[in-house]
Amino acid sequence: MNIAIVGPGAMGCLFAAFLSKKEEVIILDKNEQRAKFINQNGIKIEGVSGNWQAKLRATTDPGEIANAELIIICVKSYDTKDAVKAIKNVISQDALVLTLQNGVGNIEIISEIAGSDKVIGGVTNQGATLLGDGHIRHAGKGETVIGRIDGKIPVQLRDIREAFNKAGLETRISRDIKGLLWSKLIINVGINALTAITRLKNGKLIDFDGTRQILRSAVTEAVKIAKRKKIKLIYDDPLAKVEAVCEATSGNISSMLQDVLKKKKTEIDFINNVIVREGESLGIPIPINSTLVHLVKTIESSYALRIENI
Repeated sequence: MNIAIVGPGAMGCLFAAFLSKKEEVIILDKNEQRAKFINQNGIKIEGVSGNWQAKLRATTDPGEIANAELIIICVKSYDTKDAVKAIKNVISQDALVLTLQNGVGNIEIISEIAGSDKVIGGVTNQGATLLGDGHIRHAGKGETVIGRIDGKIPVQLRDIREAFNKAGLETRISRDIKGLLWSKLIINVGINALTAITRLKNGKLIDFDGTRQILRSAVTEAVKIAKRKKIKLIYDDPLAKVEAVCEATSGNISSMLQDVLKKKKTEIDFINNVIVREGESLGIPIPINSTLVHLVKTIESSYALRIENI
């Protein structure tokens, strides 16, 4: 299978490296210098899967991915629209586009540009941290779940599952990918913004009464929205699940905290702000998530003004 991965961030590099063991993989990057570096040096992996190197191609030319049967979108959610617009004219008639991004809303954005019949949603519990260009730490192994919003399972979806599993990426298909996306969203709602604001690792959020109470309130608001929208979550007790994830990933630095530490834009609009917008449209007050959104957006806007040391 010819596979193109758009965006060589932590997850893009992880999936590119694994899939290149068995498939033809090319990375599409908007950064020419970084693409050149990956072409010359490949991708370096350390962590739970050992220390190893993967050699593969990278390019800044969308035309070079025209033969891709599968295009995996791994850019930050706020870059989804621009990334898909850039490749729209080279997506072949039979190609499928898979999003493995954080938050909710990416499927809709990709569908508007590429057509809903081409889009696959995905949720992964693989963990990766970007250490440098083409250099990642594989922080944790986990299942990847893919599926179509309409619940159909075409042959191509089974082929993708087979390719991922052969490459060592444990993958299954779900008929309810929306429920899975919202289930993961609720975990991110509880963890990401709070870690970005407090600069605490995941596990520390439940060690302090203050952050634990805010986490519980943010998750409770999100669950209320999911129930009103009749979205079936995969956890019987979402709050207990979020706290269990905090414990299981206690040493992790969340992706949103990584963004804040690097003084970059965050994905807050695709995580906590999803709950705020849905609350507004449904007439449900969402005070905790609204406050978290305002605080993270203030942090983003004030990087140049922050006091680091006294």
